[in-house]
Amino acid sequence: MCRLLGYLGQPLRPEQLIYRPEHSLIVQSYQPQEMTAGLLNADGFGLGWFDQGHQPSPYLYKNVLPIWSDINLPHLSRYIQSSCFVSYVRSATPPLAVDLTNCQPFTEEGLLFVHNGFINNFRTTLYRPLRNLLSDASYQFIHGTTDSEHIFALILDNLRRSRQASQGDGDGAKKTSLGEALEASLLTLAELARQHNTYFSANILLADGQRIVACRYASRQPEPSLYWLADSERCPGGVIIASEPLFTDPQWQACPPQSILAINSPEAIAVKVLADQ
Repeated sequence: MCRLLGYLGQPLRPEQLIYRPEHSLIVQSYQPQEMTAGLLNADGFGLGWFDQGHQPSPYLYKNVLPIWSDINLPHLSRYIQSSCFVSYVRSATPPLAVDLTNCQPFTEEGLLFVHNGFINNFRTTLYRPLRNLLSDASYQFIHGTTDSEHIFALILDNLRRSRQASQGDGDGAKKTSLGEALEASLLTLAELARQHNTYFSANILLADGQRIVACRYASRQPEPSLYWLADSERCPGGVIIASEPLFTDPQWQACPPQSILAINSPEAIAVKVLADQ
């Protein structure tokens, strides 16, 4: 199980969340407190961010080293300043390879994607059924072997369908469709898991530079943990989403199980709890 981190708000240097807090992402890589599987997150890491010029394509920095071993990230995370970024530390699900093609975040069509969770026995259960559902464009997008990248491909397909259905509604339709695409993908995964007698968990962060849409979802308990904090004293004007709270603050809120969280700003946060499937 990986550990996730997302930020949206006033421009911030990633080091302020990755390194500085007492329970930062670095600490969560070797001393996580709420993982439901695994002990360490030492199978690589990634950082994805949007620049202040609002370029449509985000930037990535990845490594298969444990995050505490990378000598470049401390400098890079002090140099970058971004109003929207995501990061993660990986605990690879056996037998998936530890290589750069399997390292998140993944990006396509101006989106950043990170996933904490797994599809149980992915190669022998949902690998082929998921691929059979994908359009050719999404199928060709997959370069690695992880369940995470296949889930992102499914979201991309649903996003394209949602955008096509709402053509002519402007940029607002694009933003609305991100949550719709995520929900449709979760429901598809739940149905496939029932059909093929398996289970999955999917804590996901999706960012487009202007908003972050996240979910806490699993087809059986326990669901991986996910929290959010808005406009705190230590991070004014911003929203943090994290697998575990980064520092002590009574305002941290746990995302409800089976929920989707849509964040446009510290003042515009919506939580949708999905019906039991």
